Amino acid sequence: MKKLFAIRGATSCENNADEILKVVHTMCDDIFIKNNIKSEDMVSIQFSMTDDLDELNAAAALRRGGPAIDCSKVALFCTQEAKIKGGMEKVIRVMVTTYLPKKAEIVNVYNNGTDRLRPDRKN
Repeated sequence: MKKLFAIRGATSCENNADEILKVVHTMCDDIFIKNNIKSEDMVSIQFSMTDDLDELNAAAALRRGGPAIDCSKVALFCTQEAKIKGGMEKVIRVMVTTYLPKKAEIVNVYNNGTDRLRPDRKN
């Protein structure tokens, strides 16, 4: 029996298309592999980006190249992150909604210094 889970992730990068492409693929591949996600079990992937990243949309970046699993039939969405005083700059956040075994222990992924966004969590 499977249950619906939301798995979080974040990464930071410089504002250029090649780096955005690279960090989005790395972050998503880490989430897919560490959580043993299958393409057919994914419902959607939602991204947000801070306003200082405007060279490439994160959802478009995932569609380019080749992530660890096929995402061609997964609903993707990207929005601009709310601007908050003192918020971390140059950040891409993601939430992957997927079905996993009911007792799965999810692994959230925070790369490139973004672990400071969630000091309350170990993963």
